[in-house]
Amino acid sequence: MRKPTTSKPDHGGSGQLRIIGGEWRSRQFNFPMAHGLRPTPNRVRETLFNWLAPYVEGAKVLDCFTGSGALYLEALSRGAASGLALDSSPAAIASLRQILATLRCENGQLLQVDALAYLDKSPASPYDLVFLDPPFGKDLLAPACARLEQNGWLAERAWVYCESESAPSSLGLPGNWRLHREKKAGQVHYSLWERSET
Repeated sequence: MRKPTTSKPDHGGSGQLRIIGGEWRSRQFNFPMAHGLRPTPNRVRETLFNWLAPYVEGAKVLDCFTGSGALYLEALSRGAASGLALDSSPAAIASLRQILATLRCENGQLLQVDALAYLDKSPASPYDLVFLDPPFGKDLLAPACARLEQNGWLAERAWVYCESESAPSSLGLPGNWRLHREKKAGQVHYSLWERSET
């Protein structure tokens, strides 16, 4: 959901995202740019959702650092049963709320919260698919993964997508997560993990 841009500053202004598949395919929306925001490029999203094709429809989705909402919207467009997106930015959440209203989407929930603090509690029920694309350089990924695993956020066979500045093998993620696929786009590593109970 986040990638450096050379055409705009990394704060202020607006960017544009296009939903690339599913019910809302080709719909385009503006979103507020902010420091550190890296919208996941279309080609990366296309690769990711090819990997996830058998698992998105009917899934319960959690997007912990939603930013532009690109991954969250893509999942809902492709048939996810419900989605919860978290972000600490009021502008990001307000923008996504407007987009969901425009799309007449009633199964998407948005919360303006600190993701790590929110993950300290336990959910009413676990999630099948989780997106983790935190701002880089803030050591957020590993703590978020630990909370997801420890506090019951993940279904028995959940899928977890991560974007990171470091190679997946160096992330120190929970030992019962199996690396399913990985690629690199520019300076960004992206990886898909499959959770198992053991």
